[in-house]
Formats: sequence, C-alpha cells, structure tokens
Amino acid sequence: MTHYYPVHPVNPQRRALNQVVTILKEGGLIGYPTDSGYAFGARLGNKDALERIRRIRGLDEKHHFTLVMSEFSQVGQYVQMENWVFRAIKAAVPGRYTFILRATRDVPKVMLHPKKHTVGVRVPEHVTCLALMDALGEPIVSSTLILPGQDRPMDDGWQVKEALDNELDAVLDSGDCGTDPTTVIDFSSGEAVITRMGAGDPAPFQ
Repeated sequence: MTHYYPVHPVNPQRRALNQVVTILKEGGLIGYPTDSGYAFGARLGNKDALERIRRIRGLDEKHHFTLVMSEFSQVGQYVQMENWVFRAIKAAVPGRYTFILRATRDVPKVMLHPKKHTVGVRVPEHVTCLALMDALGEPIVSSTLILPGQDRPMDDGWQVKEALDNELDAVLDSGDCGTDPTTVIDFSSGEAVITRMGAGDPAPFQ
C-alpha cells in the first residue's frame, strides 16, 4: 500500500519530508509535486526504481530521465555546458524547463540515453519540491508523472495515490501543483532545440 503524506504548501512539515526521504534512501519510488505537475522520484543510482517508472509509463530505453535540483549551482556537476549554454540556463532557472545535455561521469549510466549519453536537468520553483530535495541533500531522479494514454501530468496527490496504489511507495501532497509539463530544450546538438512545448516560455530559446 502506498504511504500518503499531506503537507502544508507554504511550510511543509519536516517530519513528513524526513519520512519520504527515508523511503527514498531505502530504494523507494515516490510521487511528488512540482511546478509542472506531479513527477516520479527516486534516488540517484536506483536502477530498480527507474525500471519501475519505465514499466508504469510504458517507456523505452531512450527515455530521458531528469535530475531535479534545488539550485543552479548543482547543474555543472552532472552535465557539460559551454559558456553560452551556461548563461542561457542560468537566466531561465528556477522555472518550468527541462534541459537535455551531455552528462558527466557523476551520472549513473543507467540514467543516460544509450547513444547520446545525455540526461535531463531542471531547477523547479515549488516550495515542497525544493524542501524535499533540501531534506534529501542531493538531486532527485525524476520523470513526469504522465500515465499511458494521457498527455498531461497528474496534478492531484490523492488521485495519484488512488491511481498508483501499490505501484508507488509514497505520495507527497501539498495541494498546490502545476498542471502543464515542462518545456524541454535539447542542447545536445550544439544549439537550442525545443522538443516539447510546455509551461516554460520558449521565447528565450527560439
């Protein structure tokens, strides 16, 4: 049975956050709110959780998983950025964007696109999401919580719990959540390519 943790949207209770962190550290898979809908979340290097996400969403090995971080300063540890890319991303975060870039050696191979060796990174603007990452002390490996047959992320924590009971180990619910997925910008070709139009304004990258 999936554990359900409702928290305050402005001051999420530390005790609940710590319980979710414990589940992540023990290898669990969670659903948690972001500024762009709900996301699946797991700890970095958790291969089993990534396979669970692929199974639930019906994804193939070419799906880009995303490292969700609390600060821009963490991004350079996990992806390679030329100076112009660095400046472009810094100007856009925090926000509703996912950026695809070549990964550094700090990213487990199981997360990478098998041919491009790329990974997604993002810095959201959402109180509960950021509080969870601060409690964990490291980025969260994520994938948008879009179920097969749907084209938008789920945005209600209790509905996530009901839809994925026994599939997730925990759901964190703060009541406030974005309803549109992120805008995805792929920098892996050496230029900015918008591969998904979403909540983030694409204008700075066009």
